[in-house]
Amino acid sequence: MDQLNDILRGALGIIVMLAICFLFSNNRKAIPWKVVGIGISIQFLLALLILKVPYVSEFFDFLADMFQKTMEFSKAGASFMFGSLVTNLDGFGYIFAFQVLPTIVFFSALSSILYYFGILQKIVYAIAWVMARSMKLSGPESLAAAANIFIGQTEAPLIIKPYIKNMTKSEILCLMVGGMATIAGGVFAAYVGFLGGDDPVMRQYFAKHLLTASLLSAPAAIVCAKMLLPEEESEVNASMYLAKDESENILDAISKGTTDGLKLAVNVGVMLLAFTALIAFANAFLMKAVGSWTGLNEYVVQSTNGAYEGFNFTYLLGMMFAPIAWILGTPSEDILSIGQLLGQKTVLNEFYAYKELNDFKLEGISLQPKSVLIATYALCGFANFASIGIQIGGIGALAPEKRVLLTKLGIKALIGGTIASFLTACIAGML
Repeated sequence: MDQLNDILRGALGIIVMLAICFLFSNNRKAIPWKVVGIGISIQFLLALLILKVPYVSEFFDFLADMFQKTMEFSKAGASFMFGSLVTNLDGFGYIFAFQVLPTIVFFSALSSILYYFGILQKIVYAIAWVMARSMKLSGPESLAAAANIFIGQTEAPLIIKPYIKNMTKSEILCLMVGGMATIAGGVFAAYVGFLGGDDPVMRQYFAKHLLTASLLSAPAAIVCAKMLLPEEESEVNASMYLAKDESENILDAISKGTTDGLKLAVNVGVMLLAFTALIAFANAFLMKAVGSWTGLNEYVVQSTNGAYEGFNFTYLLGMMFAPIAWILGTPSEDILSIGQLLGQKTVLNEFYAYKELNDFKLEGISLQPKSVLIATYALCGFANFASIGIQIGGIGALAPEKRVLLTKLGIKALIGGTIASFLTACIAGML
């Protein structure tokens, strides 16, 4: 009975998400329903293979285990720099500053090595070839969609730089949605550290699910993009040429990867610092200015059994996104907490949301395992308001003539990236 309920809830979630894309579509009559069906089918097939088929599931367990063990190597470099601070597990601040952030730097350097030797390009090309053939996509958007599984929303466009200036509106949106629906390898490692803590078993568990989420969200992003802005050109570019690494040698590649990782780590750290402080300010202001004056503070505390301190910003986000959390399949008792995370991810970023999910555990807030699983998938993407500016700046620098178009498509890309992650969460909740 529980399994049937999960399937029905998941099916309802998929229908609602596709309906939202249909509602915001530029040309509903031109929606390629065959592409939509194939994309959703690929999601289901990948999810069943990875999560339910023994040999495939064991292979991904192996990949997750190797990934988890690889993460341990970053501790060697961190220990050299920070000594005993790396092993101090008494507070989240120590774990984040001296374990999570160094992991971003390490994986950025490792990704550069893989790209320099052409390993990453081969993997990207294979995935892109399958998507291009099965979903009848153009070469450039297939390559970008595949690359977004492994690298970030500003790095993936670099591999198709020669094509961007000639890409259609639909292809540009597909590029943007793919960037928002997936995550980069560096932050992937950081999320594993967030969710798994210092427990190798839990790190492996979340590594497998985050890898699955990133894979499933690639076809979901294509589905959403093609529904929101269907292709109207009769002919598309089928070329699938991958740009080569421009590093002089492997040391140059490592240096570039390390520098990029450092920039990302610093950016993540200062954003979390600023957002955490601003959220605390917003919470205190609403509780003082509204909650205490209206008596809503006491009501919120009683109605949530003390889960919230009063009528504050995080409570409002939870209330706004609670219906979506339920639609995704979240158990009823957790929809407010998961809704809060979905809101924080959209308004702020997924890093802050994953931090809050970790805080729930540290604060003794008990969530159902299914709720944690759905949140893990739903939060796994760059879809937030800040990413609009990041993409306009990053992609616009590669193709200045597309900057105006990028600004016009920003909100659609945000909608598409968000729904793509939600589609993935629905499917994960069903299984």
